[in-house]
Amino acid sequence: MKTLRLRHLSTAAMALALTATSVSAENLRFWTTEEQPERLAKQEEMAAAFAAASGHTVEVIPVSESDLGTRATAAFAAGDLPDVIYHTLQYALPWYEAGILDSDAATDVIEDLGADTFASGALDMAAVDGGYASVPVDGWTQMIVYRKDLFEAAGLEAPNSFANVEAALEALHNPPEIYGFVAATKVDENFMSQVLEHVFLANGVSPVDANGAADLDVAKTTEVLDFYKAIADASPDGELYWDQSRSLYFSGNAAMIIWSPFILDELAGLRDSAPPTINDDPTSGELASKTGIVTNFAGPSNPDGAAWGDVRYFGITSDASTDAAMEFVQYSMDEGYTQTLSIAPEGKFPVRRGNAEDPAAFTTAWSTLPVGVDRKAPLGDLYAQEMIDEIVGGLDVAQRWGVAEGQLALASKMINSQAINRIVREYIDGNIDAASAVAAMNEELGAIE
Repeated sequence: MKTLRLRHLSTAAMALALTATSVSAENLRFWTTEEQPERLAKQEEMAAAFAAASGHTVEVIPVSESDLGTRATAAFAAGDLPDVIYHTLQYALPWYEAGILDSDAATDVIEDLGADTFASGALDMAAVDGGYASVPVDGWTQMIVYRKDLFEAAGLEAPNSFANVEAALEALHNPPEIYGFVAATKVDENFMSQVLEHVFLANGVSPVDANGAADLDVAKTTEVLDFYKAIADASPDGELYWDQSRSLYFSGNAAMIIWSPFILDELAGLRDSAPPTINDDPTSGELASKTGIVTNFAGPSNPDGAAWGDVRYFGITSDASTDAAMEFVQYSMDEGYTQTLSIAPEGKFPVRRGNAEDPAAFTTAWSTLPVGVDRKAPLGDLYAQEMIDEIVGGLDVAQRWGVAEGQLALASKMINSQAINRIVREYIDGNIDAASAVAAMNEELGAIE
């Protein structure tokens, strides 16, 4: 049963409301795609803490990410949606448009917590008329991982632009001892799609606009192609994807790679299944100490650059017991937020940085959470503060094709077609020229509906 919505409560008022509503406690259902046993356990612990504070019980229900879309659609048709869904970016706007999500409830939670305490990029990705489709929970940004020690020794700037990367290739590429880069070149791997989208975004190039498919700008896309050929030419031969990127960087034979933050614990020698091999000690933090990262990356036609981000959200549904669901989400993003992030800190960057009392409260708490598998250590003990700031700061400028234009579904189909991967590979292999590559991408992408 829905209850009267609690609007724009202060933290103190919310605490009173939690006490007041305990006499009419609700039984909430929470769908989560974090279904691994240890992650479920952490969510159930937080749900129990919320129940103790509010009187509302929460049933934590694991749902496979691959089944989430179909299950939500079926539950909506049956009028049986859960109260809250932890979901990926791809569902935020489509579910809002379909009526699955209660954007008023999400917006109220964000405004009560303070919109200015959230990473702006994460909010922008879920923005709708008058508010937000869902409440951003956590996210991560793709990173250029580089040998900071080699850059400093050679007097190089951080690789935060096409030009700086190309300068580093010129100075550091010396195969087989060290490759300047390990570019993604295996066309049937999603890893190549992800890396290419980041590089296109960095130069301000998108295959969609507000009206749907849009021709790629020839000049800007040619800059992207030339840059990608430069990093591919400074890479080993073969079909390269995330595995070779990590292996060559870990062995000390690569100056730069592009990877997700899930590399951070491995890089520090905390995971036996993927140890750094730069020295004889697979548990050593030496390579981590020599590493820098870049999240926001700029091309010549887009000096502000862009970060490629993946953000997850709490969606309050149209079938929810609205007040209780809002209380649960607010608790998960405030008193329980450190517990939320602790599920997997290396891949759950805090999209809410702090609160009115301490603008950096959650960023600070996150940096103390242990990461790793076979050994544990806080990220703040492994990496310098400026690197922690770079990791978190990427979410302020995180982007994805189609989000701002309302064309995320179409952009996703374009990416999944792997047409961009295939045509870029033909260009870097010298089989077609840039003009032909741009024309081929425009033709193939324009035919996708």
